[in-house]
Amino acid sequence: MPAMPRNRPAVRRCAGAGAVALALLGAGLPAAAATTTSGKEPDLSRFYRQKAHWTACKDVELPDDMQCATVTVPLDYAKPATGTIDLALSRYRASGKSRGSVLLNFGGPGGSGVSGLGQAGKDFMSLTNGYDVVGFDPRGVGRSSPVSCGDGLDQPSDDASVDKVPDVAHPQALMKILKQLTVRCTEHSGPVLSHIGTVNASRDLDVIRQALGDKKLNYLGFSYGTRLGAVYAAQFPHKVGRMALDGVDTLTESLAEQGVAGAQGQQTALDDFLDWCVTDLGCPFGQDRRKAGEAVTKLVRSLDENPVPSDFGGAFTGQDLVTAIGQGLYGRELWPLLERALASLIEDGDTRAVQNFASGGYSLPVGQRRGSGLVDSADIPVDNLSAALMAINCADDPDRPSARRLTQDVGRLGKEYQQASPIFGRFRLTQVLLCYGRPRGTDFIRDKVKDVPSAPMLLVGTRGDPATPYRWALETAKRLGPSAVVLDNRGDGHTGYTSSKCVHGKVDDFLLYGTLPADGSSCPADADDRGAGTDSSG
Repeated sequence: MPAMPRNRPAVRRCAGAGAVALALLGAGLPAAAATTTSGKEPDLSRFYRQKAHWTACKDVELPDDMQCATVTVPLDYAKPATGTIDLALSRYRASGKSRGSVLLNFGGPGGSGVSGLGQAGKDFMSLTNGYDVVGFDPRGVGRSSPVSCGDGLDQPSDDASVDKVPDVAHPQALMKILKQLTVRCTEHSGPVLSHIGTVNASRDLDVIRQALGDKKLNYLGFSYGTRLGAVYAAQFPHKVGRMALDGVDTLTESLAEQGVAGAQGQQTALDDFLDWCVTDLGCPFGQDRRKAGEAVTKLVRSLDENPVPSDFGGAFTGQDLVTAIGQGLYGRELWPLLERALASLIEDGDTRAVQNFASGGYSLPVGQRRGSGLVDSADIPVDNLSAALMAINCADDPDRPSARRLTQDVGRLGKEYQQASPIFGRFRLTQVLLCYGRPRGTDFIRDKVKDVPSAPMLLVGTRGDPATPYRWALETAKRLGPSAVVLDNRGDGHTGYTSSKCVHGKVDDFLLYGTLPADGSSCPADADDRGAGTDSSG
Protein backbone atom coordinates (compact mmCIF):
# COMPACT_ATOMS: atom_id res chain seq x y z
CA MET A 1 0.00 0.00 0.00
CA PRO A 2 1.36 3.48 -0.83
CA ALA A 3 2.23 5.78 2.04
CA MET A 4 -0.38 8.35 1.00
CA PRO A 5 -3.43 6.61 -0.51
CA ARG A 6 -5.20 8.64 -3.13
CA ASN A 7 -8.55 8.46 -1.36
CA ARG A 8 -7.16 9.17 2.07
CA PRO A 9 -9.61 11.21 4.20
CA ALA A 10 -8.34 14.76 4.30
CA VAL A 11 -8.66 17.80 6.49
CA ARG A 12 -11.02 20.24 4.82
CA ARG A 13 -9.61 23.77 4.73
CA CYS A 14 -11.54 26.99 4.57
CA ALA A 15 -10.33 30.15 2.84
CA GLY A 16 -7.18 31.45 4.47
CA ALA A 17 -6.30 28.04 5.90
CA GLY A 18 -2.79 28.28 4.51
CA ALA A 19 -1.79 29.54 7.93
CA VAL A 20 -2.20 25.97 9.16
CA ALA A 21 1.40 24.86 8.73
CA LEU A 22 2.54 21.29 8.58
CA ALA A 23 4.00 21.80 12.03
CA LEU A 24 5.55 19.19 14.24
CA LEU A 25 3.37 17.41 16.74
CA GLY A 26 1.71 19.87 19.12
CA ALA A 27 -0.23 19.71 22.33
CA GLY A 28 -4.00 19.67 22.51
CA LEU A 29 -5.69 22.80 23.78
CA PRO A 30 -7.57 22.47 27.07
CA ALA A 31 -11.08 23.85 27.06
CA ALA A 32 -10.16 26.95 28.99
CA ALA A 33 -7.37 27.78 26.54
CA ALA A 34 -9.50 27.72 23.42
CA THR A 35 -9.98 31.47 23.19
CA THR A 36 -9.33 33.99 20.46
CA THR A 37 -6.66 36.69 20.64
CA SER A 38 -9.34 39.08 21.91
CA GLY A 39 -9.96 36.81 24.90
CA LYS A 40 -13.45 35.79 23.74
CA GLU A 41 -14.56 32.20 23.43
CA PRO A 42 -14.60 31.17 19.75
CA ASP A 43 -18.01 30.60 18.18
CA LEU A 44 -18.54 26.85 17.89
CA SER A 45 -22.30 26.99 17.45
CA ARG A 46 -22.30 25.70 13.87
CA PHE A 47 -20.60 22.51 15.01
CA TYR A 48 -23.06 22.02 17.86
CA ARG A 49 -26.06 22.53 15.57
CA GLN A 50 -25.29 19.58 13.32
CA LYS A 51 -27.02 16.21 13.47
CA ALA A 52 -25.54 12.87 12.54
CA HIS A 53 -27.15 11.44 9.40
CA TRP A 54 -26.94 7.65 9.36
CA THR A 55 -26.73 5.63 6.16
CA ALA A 56 -25.63 2.16 5.15
CA CYS A 57 -21.87 1.79 5.45
CA LYS A 58 -20.15 1.95 2.06
CA ASP A 59 -17.18 -0.12 3.23
CA VAL A 60 -17.91 -3.67 2.06
CA GLU A 61 -15.85 -5.06 4.94
CA LEU A 62 -18.25 -3.66 7.55
CA PRO A 63 -21.33 -5.69 8.55
CA ASP A 64 -24.49 -5.16 6.51
CA ASP A 65 -26.54 -4.29 9.61
CA MET A 66 -24.15 -1.53 10.67
CA GLN A 67 -24.79 2.14 9.87
CA CYS A 68 -22.21 4.87 9.31
CA ALA A 69 -22.13 8.66 9.63
CA THR A 70 -19.70 11.56 9.90
CA VAL A 71 -19.54 14.49 12.29
CA THR A 72 -17.58 17.64 11.47
CA VAL A 73 -15.32 19.26 14.08
CA PRO A 74 -12.88 22.19 13.91
CA LEU A 75 -9.25 21.42 13.19
CA ASP A 76 -8.26 24.05 15.77
CA TYR A 77 -10.78 24.83 18.52
CA ALA A 78 -9.11 28.20 19.15
CA LYS A 79 -9.46 29.11 15.45
CA PRO A 80 -12.49 27.24 14.14
CA ALA A 81 -12.48 29.12 10.83
CA THR A 82 -9.10 27.62 9.94
CA GLY A 83 -10.40 24.25 8.77
CA THR A 84 -12.42 21.20 9.72
CA ILE A 85 -12.11 17.44 10.11
CA ASP A 86 -14.77 14.86 9.40
CA LEU A 87 -14.90 12.15 12.08
CA ALA A 88 -16.12 8.68 11.11
CA LEU A 89 -18.84 6.98 13.19
CA SER A 90 -20.51 3.57 13.09
CA ARG A 91 -23.42 2.17 15.05
CA TYR A 92 -25.73 -0.71 15.80
CA ARG A 93 -29.29 0.41 16.41
CA ALA A 94 -31.02 -0.31 19.70
CA SER A 95 -33.10 -3.49 19.53
CA GLY A 96 -36.11 -1.70 21.03
CA LYS A 97 -36.80 1.78 22.28
CA SER A 98 -33.54 3.69 22.57
CA ARG A 99 -32.72 6.02 25.44
CA GLY A 100 -29.87 7.46 23.38
CA SER A 101 -26.36 6.34 22.50
CA VAL A 102 -23.43 4.78 24.30
CA LEU A 103 -20.07 5.57 22.70
CA LEU A 104 -17.21 3.06 22.72
CA ASN A 105 -13.46 3.62 22.52
CA PHE A 106 -11.37 0.47 22.13
CA GLY A 107 -8.07 2.02 23.18
CA GLY A 108 -4.65 2.24 21.62
CA PRO A 109 -4.36 5.16 21.41
CA GLY A 110 -4.99 4.79 17.72
CA GLY A 111 -7.56 2.00 17.67
CA SER A 112 -10.36 2.44 15.14
CA GLY A 113 -13.77 2.45 16.76
CA VAL A 114 -15.50 2.00 13.41
CA SER A 115 -13.56 -1.14 12.51
CA GLY A 116 -13.45 -2.31 16.11
CA LEU A 117 -17.22 -2.24 16.48
CA GLY A 118 -17.55 -3.98 13.13
CA GLN A 119 -15.36 -6.85 14.27
CA ALA A 120 -16.35 -7.14 17.92
CA GLY A 121 -19.98 -6.05 17.76
CA LYS A 122 -21.28 -9.32 19.21
CA ASP A 123 -19.53 -8.50 22.49
CA PHE A 124 -21.66 -5.37 22.87
CA MET A 125 -25.07 -6.53 21.66
CA SER A 126 -26.38 -6.62 25.24
CA LEU A 127 -26.07 -2.82 25.31
CA THR A 128 -28.49 -2.54 22.38
CA ASN A 129 -31.22 -3.44 24.88
CA GLY A 130 -31.29 0.25 25.71
CA TYR A 131 -28.83 2.11 23.49
CA ASP A 132 -27.64 2.71 20.00
CA VAL A 133 -24.05 1.44 20.30
CA VAL A 134 -21.66 3.83 18.55
CA GLY A 135 -18.01 3.47 17.58
CA PHE A 136 -15.92 6.38 16.32
CA ASP A 137 -12.46 7.08 14.94
CA PRO A 138 -10.81 9.92 16.89
CA ARG A 139 -8.98 12.62 14.95
CA GLY A 140 -5.87 11.25 13.27
CA VAL A 141 -7.15 7.68 13.52
CA GLY A 142 -8.61 5.29 10.96
CA ARG A 143 -11.06 7.07 8.69
CA SER A 144 -10.74 10.43 10.49
CA SER A 145 -7.81 12.15 8.71
CA PRO A 146 -5.34 9.37 9.61
CA VAL A 147 -1.78 10.30 10.48
CA SER A 148 1.14 8.39 9.01
CA CYS A 149 4.92 8.34 9.00
CA GLY A 150 5.18 6.76 5.56
CA ASP A 151 6.44 3.35 4.59
CA GLY A 152 9.36 3.64 6.98
CA LEU A 153 7.31 3.01 10.12
CA ASP A 154 5.97 -0.30 8.94
CA GLN A 155 8.14 -1.33 6.02
CA PRO A 156 11.58 0.23 6.45
CA SER A 157 12.91 1.82 3.30
CA ASP A 158 15.59 4.05 4.81
CA ASP A 159 17.16 4.88 8.15
CA ALA A 160 14.20 6.96 9.35
CA SER A 161 12.03 4.12 10.59
CA VAL A 162 10.98 2.72 13.92
CA ASP A 163 12.34 -0.68 12.98
CA LYS A 164 15.79 0.83 12.41
CA VAL A 165 16.02 2.87 15.60
CA PRO A 166 19.59 2.12 16.73
CA ASP A 167 20.58 0.70 20.07
CA VAL A 168 20.82 3.10 23.01
CA ALA A 169 24.57 2.46 23.07
CA HIS A 170 24.79 4.93 20.16
CA PRO A 171 22.89 8.03 21.43
CA GLN A 172 24.04 10.43 18.68
CA ALA A 173 22.90 8.08 15.92
CA LEU A 174 19.71 7.48 17.88
CA MET A 175 18.83 11.18 18.04
CA LYS A 176 19.56 11.65 14.34
CA ILE A 177 17.15 8.87 13.40
CA LEU A 178 14.47 10.18 15.77
CA LYS A 179 14.67 13.64 14.20
CA GLN A 180 14.41 12.14 10.71
CA LEU A 181 11.35 10.17 11.77
CA THR A 182 9.71 13.31 13.16
CA VAL A 183 10.14 14.99 9.77
CA ARG A 184 8.69 11.95 7.99
CA CYS A 185 5.63 11.92 10.23
CA THR A 186 5.08 15.63 9.62
CA GLU A 187 5.36 15.24 5.85
CA HIS A 188 2.95 12.31 5.66
CA SER A 189 0.29 13.37 8.16
CA GLY A 190 -0.87 16.85 7.20
CA PRO A 191 -2.15 19.61 9.48
CA VAL A 192 -4.11 17.29 11.78
CA LEU A 193 -0.81 16.22 13.33
CA SER A 194 -0.35 19.53 15.14
CA HIS A 195 -3.88 19.31 16.57
CA ILE A 196 -3.92 15.69 17.68
CA GLY A 197 -4.12 14.50 21.28
CA THR A 198 -6.64 13.56 23.93
CA VAL A 199 -7.63 17.07 24.97
CA ASN A 200 -8.85 17.89 21.47
CA ALA A 201 -10.32 14.40 21.03
CA SER A 202 -12.34 15.00 24.19
CA ARG A 203 -13.75 18.21 22.74
CA ASP A 204 -14.62 16.25 19.60
CA LEU A 205 -16.44 13.76 21.81
CA ASP A 206 -18.70 16.51 23.10
CA VAL A 207 -19.56 17.64 19.57
CA ILE A 208 -20.38 14.00 18.71
CA ARG A 209 -22.59 13.76 21.80
CA GLN A 210 -24.61 16.77 20.67
CA ALA A 211 -24.80 15.53 17.06
CA LEU A 212 -26.25 12.25 18.34
CA GLY A 213 -28.96 14.19 20.18
CA ASP A 214 -27.82 13.18 23.68
CA LYS A 215 -27.97 15.64 26.57
CA LYS A 216 -25.26 13.70 28.37
CA LEU A 217 -22.49 11.37 27.28
CA ASN A 218 -22.86 7.66 27.98
CA TYR A 219 -19.50 6.04 27.40
CA LEU A 220 -17.54 2.79 27.68
CA GLY A 221 -13.78 3.19 27.25
CA PHE A 222 -11.05 0.57 27.31
CA SER A 223 -7.36 1.07 28.11
CA TYR A 224 -6.40 4.41 26.48
CA GLY A 225 -10.14 5.01 26.16
CA THR A 226 -10.20 5.45 29.94
CA ARG A 227 -7.80 8.39 29.60
CA LEU A 228 -10.10 9.94 27.03
CA GLY A 229 -13.11 9.39 29.28
CA ALA A 230 -11.37 10.93 32.30
CA VAL A 231 -10.33 13.99 30.29
CA TYR A 232 -13.90 14.42 29.05
CA ALA A 233 -15.19 14.24 32.63
CA ALA A 234 -12.75 16.99 33.63
CA GLN A 235 -13.62 19.24 30.68
CA PHE A 236 -17.38 18.61 30.69
CA PRO A 237 -18.26 17.30 34.18
CA HIS A 238 -21.92 18.24 33.94
CA LYS A 239 -22.31 16.44 30.61
CA VAL A 240 -21.25 13.05 31.99
CA GLY A 241 -24.07 10.51 31.91
CA ARG A 242 -23.10 6.90 32.65
CA MET A 243 -19.38 6.36 32.11
CA ALA A 244 -17.52 3.06 32.54
CA LEU A 245 -13.72 2.89 32.25
CA ASP A 246 -12.15 -0.58 31.89
CA GLY A 247 -8.39 -1.17 32.05
CA VAL A 248 -7.68 2.18 33.67
CA ASP A 249 -4.81 4.29 32.35
CA THR A 250 -2.60 6.50 34.49
CA LEU A 251 -3.14 10.25 34.57
CA THR A 252 0.06 11.18 36.36
CA GLU A 253 2.96 8.93 35.40
CA SER A 254 5.33 10.07 32.67
CA LEU A 255 5.75 8.06 29.49
CA ALA A 256 9.05 6.78 30.82
CA GLU A 257 7.38 5.51 34.00
CA GLN A 258 4.50 4.02 32.02
CA GLY A 259 6.96 2.22 29.78
CA VAL A 260 8.73 0.49 32.67
CA ALA A 261 5.42 -0.57 34.20
CA GLY A 262 4.25 -1.87 30.83
CA ALA A 263 7.44 -3.82 30.22
CA GLN A 264 7.19 -5.44 33.65
CA GLY A 265 3.55 -6.36 33.12
CA GLN A 266 4.18 -7.85 29.70
CA GLN A 267 7.17 -9.84 30.96
CA THR A 268 5.03 -11.33 33.72
CA ALA A 269 2.37 -12.26 31.16
CA LEU A 270 5.02 -13.84 28.90
CA ASP A 271 6.37 -15.87 31.82
CA ASP A 272 2.85 -17.13 32.54
CA PHE A 273 2.37 -18.00 28.86
CA LEU A 274 5.63 -19.97 28.74
CA ASP A 275 4.72 -21.79 31.96
CA TRP A 276 1.57 -22.94 30.16
CA CYS A 277 3.19 -23.53 26.77
CA VAL A 278 5.86 -25.98 27.92
CA THR A 279 3.15 -28.30 29.31
CA ASP A 280 1.91 -28.79 25.73
CA LEU A 281 3.77 -31.08 23.31
CA GLY A 282 2.98 -28.59 20.54
CA CYS A 283 4.92 -25.77 22.21
CA PRO A 284 7.47 -24.53 19.64
CA PHE A 285 9.96 -23.76 22.42
CA GLY A 286 10.03 -27.30 23.82
CA GLN A 287 9.14 -28.57 27.27
CA ASP A 288 12.07 -27.19 29.27
CA ARG A 289 10.90 -23.93 30.88
CA ARG A 290 14.34 -22.34 31.26
CA LYS A 291 15.33 -23.18 27.69
CA ALA A 292 11.98 -21.88 26.43
CA GLY A 293 12.68 -18.43 27.91
CA GLU A 294 16.14 -18.42 26.38
CA ALA A 295 14.70 -19.44 23.01
CA VAL A 296 12.30 -16.50 22.93
CA THR A 297 15.13 -14.04 23.67
CA LYS A 298 17.35 -15.65 21.03
CA LEU A 299 14.57 -15.53 18.42
CA VAL A 300 13.90 -11.83 18.98
CA ARG A 301 17.58 -10.94 18.77
CA SER A 302 18.08 -13.06 15.67
CA LEU A 303 15.21 -11.34 13.82
CA ASP A 304 16.46 -7.90 14.87
CA GLU A 305 19.88 -8.69 13.43
CA ASN A 306 18.56 -10.49 10.35
CA PRO A 307 14.93 -9.64 9.52
CA VAL A 308 13.06 -12.09 7.32
CA PRO A 309 10.75 -11.24 4.40
CA SER A 310 7.22 -10.52 5.53
CA ASP A 311 4.32 -12.32 3.95
CA PHE A 312 2.62 -8.92 3.72
CA GLY A 313 5.60 -7.12 2.19
CA GLY A 314 8.69 -5.50 3.66
CA ALA A 315 10.73 -7.04 6.45
CA PHE A 316 9.69 -8.77 9.66
CA THR A 317 11.96 -7.84 12.58
CA GLY A 318 12.41 -8.91 16.16
CA GLN A 319 10.54 -5.82 17.31
CA ASP A 320 7.64 -6.80 15.04
CA LEU A 321 7.65 -10.15 16.82
CA VAL A 322 7.70 -8.42 20.22
CA THR A 323 4.67 -6.37 19.17
CA ALA A 324 2.83 -9.53 18.10
CA ILE A 325 3.66 -11.45 21.28
CA GLY A 326 2.57 -8.51 23.41
CA GLN A 327 -0.81 -8.38 21.71
CA GLY A 328 -1.21 -12.15 22.00
CA LEU A 329 -0.69 -11.96 25.76
CA TYR A 330 -3.67 -9.69 26.37
CA GLY A 331 -5.95 -12.60 27.22
CA ARG A 332 -5.44 -16.26 28.10
CA GLU A 333 -8.04 -17.21 25.52
CA LEU A 334 -5.53 -16.03 22.90
CA TRP A 335 -2.72 -18.29 24.07
CA PRO A 336 -3.52 -21.32 21.85
CA LEU A 337 -3.65 -19.03 18.82
CA LEU A 338 -0.37 -17.36 19.80
CA GLU A 339 1.28 -20.75 20.33
CA ARG A 340 0.28 -21.90 16.85
CA ALA A 341 1.31 -18.60 15.28
CA LEU A 342 4.77 -18.85 16.84
CA ALA A 343 5.03 -22.46 15.70
CA SER A 344 4.26 -21.40 12.11
CA LEU A 345 7.00 -18.79 12.29
CA ILE A 346 9.63 -21.04 13.85
CA GLU A 347 8.89 -24.27 12.01
CA ASP A 348 7.76 -22.96 8.59
CA GLY A 349 9.07 -19.38 8.41
CA ASP A 350 5.47 -18.20 7.92
CA THR A 351 5.00 -14.70 9.38
CA ARG A 352 1.31 -14.28 8.55
CA ALA A 353 -0.17 -15.62 11.77
CA VAL A 354 2.11 -13.64 14.09
CA GLN A 355 1.62 -10.49 12.02
CA ASN A 356 -2.12 -10.81 12.48
CA PHE A 357 -1.46 -10.25 16.18
CA ALA A 358 0.77 -7.23 15.57
CA SER A 359 -1.81 -4.43 15.75
CA GLY A 360 0.86 -2.19 17.28
CA GLY A 361 -1.18 -0.67 20.12
CA TYR A 362 -2.54 -1.42 23.54
CA SER A 363 -6.19 -1.71 22.67
CA LEU A 364 -8.58 -4.61 22.84
CA PRO A 365 -7.34 -7.26 20.39
CA VAL A 366 -10.28 -6.84 18.01
CA GLY A 367 -8.47 -5.62 14.89
CA GLN A 368 -5.55 -6.49 12.68
CA ARG A 369 -3.09 -4.00 11.28
CA ARG A 370 -1.80 -6.00 8.33
CA GLY A 371 -3.51 -8.49 6.10
CA SER A 372 -6.96 -7.18 6.99
CA GLY A 373 -9.48 -5.99 4.47
CA LEU A 374 -10.75 -3.50 7.04
CA VAL A 375 -7.51 -1.57 6.74
CA ASP A 376 -6.95 -1.83 3.02
CA SER A 377 -10.53 -1.19 1.93
CA ALA A 378 -10.65 2.14 3.76
CA ASP A 379 -7.33 3.36 2.30
CA ILE A 380 -5.95 3.89 5.76
CA PRO A 381 -2.14 4.07 5.89
CA VAL A 382 -0.82 0.71 7.00
CA ASP A 383 1.12 2.33 9.85
CA ASN A 384 -1.74 4.49 11.11
CA LEU A 385 -2.29 2.72 14.41
CA SER A 386 1.42 2.88 15.30
CA ALA A 387 1.77 6.47 14.08
CA ALA A 388 -1.34 7.59 15.95
CA LEU A 389 -0.27 5.84 19.14
CA MET A 390 3.05 7.66 19.01
CA ALA A 391 1.53 11.03 18.12
CA ILE A 392 -1.21 10.98 20.75
CA ASN A 393 1.03 9.76 23.55
CA CYS A 394 3.59 12.45 22.75
CA ALA A 395 0.90 15.15 22.58
CA ASP A 396 -0.38 14.07 25.99
CA ASP A 397 3.01 14.08 27.74
CA PRO A 398 4.62 17.37 28.84
CA ASP A 399 8.06 15.86 29.50
CA ARG A 400 10.49 16.46 26.68
CA PRO A 401 14.21 16.07 27.48
CA SER A 402 16.84 18.12 25.71
CA ALA A 403 19.39 16.46 23.45
CA ARG A 404 22.00 16.79 26.19
CA ARG A 405 19.75 15.30 28.84
CA LEU A 406 18.69 12.45 26.56
CA THR A 407 22.31 11.66 25.73
CA GLN A 408 23.08 11.51 29.45
CA ASP A 409 20.05 9.44 30.40
CA VAL A 410 19.61 7.02 27.52
CA GLY A 411 22.19 4.51 28.74
CA ARG A 412 20.64 4.40 32.20
CA LEU A 413 17.17 4.07 30.72
CA GLY A 414 18.34 1.23 28.49
CA LYS A 415 19.55 -0.73 31.51
CA GLU A 416 16.39 0.05 33.48
CA TYR A 417 14.11 -1.14 30.68
CA GLN A 418 16.26 -4.21 30.00
CA GLN A 419 16.00 -5.13 33.66
CA ALA A 420 12.23 -4.67 33.55
CA SER A 421 12.03 -7.05 30.58
CA PRO A 422 14.69 -8.53 28.31
CA ILE A 423 11.99 -9.06 25.68
CA PHE A 424 9.80 -5.96 25.89
CA GLY A 425 12.28 -3.46 27.33
CA ARG A 426 13.74 -2.15 24.07
CA PHE A 427 10.32 -1.98 22.42
CA ARG A 428 8.79 0.04 25.26
CA LEU A 429 11.81 2.34 25.56
CA THR A 430 11.71 3.03 21.82
CA GLN A 431 8.11 4.22 22.17
CA VAL A 432 9.21 6.70 24.83
CA LEU A 433 12.19 7.94 22.80
CA LEU A 434 10.02 8.56 19.73
CA CYS A 435 8.73 11.75 21.38
CA TYR A 436 12.20 13.30 21.17
CA GLY A 437 12.27 16.22 18.73
CA ARG A 438 8.56 16.93 19.11
CA PRO A 439 7.12 19.96 20.89
CA ARG A 440 6.27 19.59 24.54
CA GLY A 441 2.88 18.00 25.11
CA THR A 442 -0.01 19.40 27.11
CA ASP A 443 0.13 19.54 30.90
CA PHE A 444 -3.67 19.66 31.12
CA ILE A 445 -4.08 15.95 31.87
CA ARG A 446 -1.49 15.81 34.62
CA ASP A 447 -2.49 19.11 36.23
CA LYS A 448 -6.23 19.48 35.66
CA VAL A 449 -7.82 16.04 35.44
CA LYS A 450 -8.60 15.62 39.13
CA ASP A 451 -11.36 16.18 41.68
CA VAL A 452 -13.98 15.83 38.96
CA PRO A 453 -17.50 16.91 40.09
CA SER A 454 -19.28 14.61 37.65
CA ALA A 455 -21.91 11.91 37.95
CA PRO A 456 -20.59 8.58 39.31
CA MET A 457 -18.13 6.73 37.07
CA LEU A 458 -17.36 2.99 37.18
CA LEU A 459 -13.65 2.08 36.96
CA VAL A 460 -12.64 -1.55 36.33
CA GLY A 461 -9.14 -2.70 37.27
CA THR A 462 -7.91 -6.22 36.46
CA ARG A 463 -5.36 -7.81 38.80
CA GLY A 464 -3.47 -9.66 36.05
CA ASP A 465 -3.61 -6.93 33.41
CA PRO A 466 -0.29 -6.85 31.48
CA ALA A 467 -0.83 -3.37 30.03
CA THR A 468 -2.65 -1.27 32.63
CA PRO A 469 -1.63 -2.31 36.17
CA TYR A 470 -4.38 -2.65 38.75
CA ARG A 471 -2.78 0.05 40.88
CA TRP A 472 -3.51 2.56 38.13
CA ALA A 473 -7.24 1.99 38.66
CA LEU A 474 -6.85 2.79 42.37
CA GLU A 475 -4.61 5.80 41.75
CA THR A 476 -6.86 7.24 39.04
CA ALA A 477 -9.99 6.72 41.16
CA LYS A 478 -8.39 8.56 44.06
CA ARG A 479 -7.37 11.37 41.73
CA LEU A 480 -10.80 11.72 40.13
CA GLY A 481 -12.43 11.94 43.53
CA PRO A 482 -15.65 10.63 45.13
CA SER A 483 -17.38 10.21 41.76
CA ALA A 484 -15.11 7.24 40.91
CA VAL A 485 -16.18 3.73 41.97
CA VAL A 486 -13.68 0.85 41.56
CA LEU A 487 -14.59 -2.71 40.59
CA ASP A 488 -11.78 -5.20 41.36
CA ASN A 489 -11.55 -7.85 38.63
CA ARG A 490 -9.48 -10.71 40.02
CA GLY A 491 -8.88 -12.28 36.62
CA ASP A 492 -6.12 -11.95 34.06
CA GLY A 493 -5.78 -10.25 30.69
CA HIS A 494 -6.12 -6.72 29.43
CA THR A 495 -9.50 -5.29 30.54
CA GLY A 496 -12.42 -7.32 31.87
CA TYR A 497 -15.62 -6.59 29.95
CA THR A 498 -15.09 -9.07 27.11
CA SER A 499 -13.39 -11.77 29.22
CA SER A 500 -15.26 -11.78 32.54
CA LYS A 501 -18.96 -12.59 32.78
CA CYS A 502 -19.10 -10.86 36.13
CA VAL A 503 -17.50 -7.64 34.88
CA HIS A 504 -19.66 -7.71 31.76
CA GLY A 505 -22.80 -7.98 33.86
CA LYS A 506 -21.88 -5.25 36.33
CA VAL A 507 -20.86 -2.81 33.58
CA ASP A 508 -24.10 -3.51 31.70
CA ASP A 509 -26.14 -3.06 34.88
CA PHE A 510 -24.57 0.35 35.35
CA LEU A 511 -24.81 1.55 31.76
CA LEU A 512 -28.32 0.21 31.16
CA TYR A 513 -29.96 0.67 34.56
CA GLY A 514 -27.67 2.98 36.55
CA THR A 515 -26.93 0.27 39.13
CA LEU A 516 -23.43 0.76 40.55
CA PRO A 517 -21.55 -1.95 42.47
CA ALA A 518 -20.20 -0.95 45.87
CA ASP A 519 -16.81 0.75 45.71
CA GLY A 520 -14.11 -1.88 46.14
CA SER A 521 -16.36 -4.83 45.32
CA SER A 522 -14.80 -7.59 43.24
CA CYS A 523 -15.39 -10.08 40.47
CA PRO A 524 -13.79 -13.54 40.76
CA ALA A 525 -11.72 -14.94 37.92
CA ASP A 526 -13.86 -16.85 35.45
CA ALA A 527 -13.15 -20.58 35.24
CA ASP A 528 -11.51 -20.08 31.84
CA ASP A 529 -9.13 -17.50 33.33
CA ARG A 530 -7.40 -20.17 35.42
CA GLY A 531 -6.15 -21.93 32.30
CA ALA A 532 -5.55 -20.99 28.73
CA GLY A 533 -9.19 -21.41 27.84
CA THR A 534 -10.41 -23.05 24.68
CA ASP A 535 -9.99 -21.92 21.14
CA SER A 536 -13.45 -20.99 19.93
CA SER A 537 -12.24 -20.09 16.46
CA GLY A 538 -12.10 -23.70 15.31
